[in-house]
Amino acid sequence: MDAVVYPVKEIGDFIMNEMIPLRIPTSNEEMTKKFEIKWTPTLITMDVNEKEHQRTLGFMGVDELIPSLLLGMAKIPFDEGEPARAIELLQKVIDDYPKSNSVPEAIFLRGVAGYKNTHQAAPLKEAYNILNQNYPDTTWAKRAYPYSLL
Repeated sequence: MDAVVYPVKEIGDFIMNEMIPLRIPTSNEEMTKKFEIKWTPTLITMDVNEKEHQRTLGFMGVDELIPSLLLGMAKIPFDEGEPARAIELLQKVIDDYPKSNSVPEAIFLRGVAGYKNTHQAAPLKEAYNILNQNYPDTTWAKRAYPYSLL
């Protein structure tokens, strides 16, 4: 990723402005053990308490890296009970990177966060409908199937 992805200005700017990047050399056995790094590249999205919210293993191209990082960032407020903030970040993935492989998961999580935010079934049903129509063969459409019964 060093030669292809990280030199792209948009990627570098996003990482430097939105995240606190930490590169752990594979030779650093203490840190690779602490963060359970088994392969490179491994990208981990953590909160300030070092709680992991997303782990991505393997190469990601320029068109997939930012949406994946945004998805990881959205999982922090999602996991910490801040559904409105999670929805904002998930919507950014959906709107700004509509062709990304991260979008189906973002739609699913937006539906769950919408339910958590409103205690209404409508966001879950909407997530299912969008996934079923636009991403029917994805894991996320299959996971959303029970929402069609609400």
